[in-house]
Amino acid sequence: MNLKRLAEILNLSQTTVSRALNGYSDVSEATRTRVQQAAEQYDYRPSMRAKSLATGRAMAIGHVIPVTSSHEMVNPVFGDFIAGAGETYSSRGYDTLLKLVPDGDEERVYRDLKSRGTVDGIIVHGPRMNDQRIALLHEIGLPFVVHGRASDIEGGYSWLDVNNKSAFERATKFLLDLGHSRIALINGLEEMDFAHRRRNGYVQALKDRHIDPDPALMRSEEMTEIYGYRSAREMLSLPAAPTAFLTSSMISAIGVRRALEDAGLKMGRDVSVITHDDDLSYLKNGEGVPIFTATRSSVRDAGRECAKMLLDYIQDPSMEPVTRLLEVDLTVGYSTEPVSRHALVQG
Repeated sequence: MNLKRLAEILNLSQTTVSRALNGYSDVSEATRTRVQQAAEQYDYRPSMRAKSLATGRAMAIGHVIPVTSSHEMVNPVFGDFIAGAGETYSSRGYDTLLKLVPDGDEERVYRDLKSRGTVDGIIVHGPRMNDQRIALLHEIGLPFVVHGRASDIEGGYSWLDVNNKSAFERATKFLLDLGHSRIALINGLEEMDFAHRRRNGYVQALKDRHIDPDPALMRSEEMTEIYGYRSAREMLSLPAAPTAFLTSSMISAIGVRRALEDAGLKMGRDVSVITHDDDLSYLKNGEGVPIFTATRSSVRDAGRECAKMLLDYIQDPSMEPVTRLLEVDLTVGYSTEPVSRHALVQG
């Protein structure tokens, strides 16, 4: 089945059929529905080359990732985000272009993508506090949506983010309500916007209870298992060891659990742990009752929504910037209990 034959069956022009399938607003909803139903009935699949020629678009969305050992996106979160975004791209006839680039080479790559017309838009990952990519993409006129936010840049761009400050403030207060006051923070790299906000939420919760944040109980690094393990082991050896840990990643939390076991401690009973859990497809937080008490959000859903926001803007460049702030759920698992008497005596 080709476009010409489908148009003949529908008694419509090829141009009308093409525009209906590509979501143009000058085609009535009734005609669009009729064309889409016929395309499905006759198993019509437009060629990407023909679609690109018809729309003047590349029909691809870019994801540019710097190759660096300390980049926050080198973890399972990125895979789930791409899976969610890919579902949206596929449903609207777009492909995904993933480019891994040398550190410091992003500007050249963005300019090259724009000049060659390789992609119609970009998803920006892992924004920093004052992320220079936002100004660059505005300058070259390449549509984009940011997964996250850049705190030091005022408005004027579309983003989708989790309420990281609120999530970590809530998690810290949950531990405080259980009687914990020596609460350790094992955070991500704090030049990253999300980690900066999480630290602020943690600090705010402590100050609200008149507890001075202790620098000895705070760490910031790439969120790996070994980082969680080493950080927890160091802090457990302090004269006044933490009775609870708050971690920015399930991966780091697994390292904390290993450190507790090495120290002869049982997670939940002796030391409590809360983690941020992105509801990952291949790193589930147990079955039934969660292993970890966690602040939860679905990064796969975030991928779907970011992709939709970007494609909607590409379809209608006159749209104003769209922003979405997602709240998280706090799910209670086996990893948290009221502070133990043993810990209180030691403290």
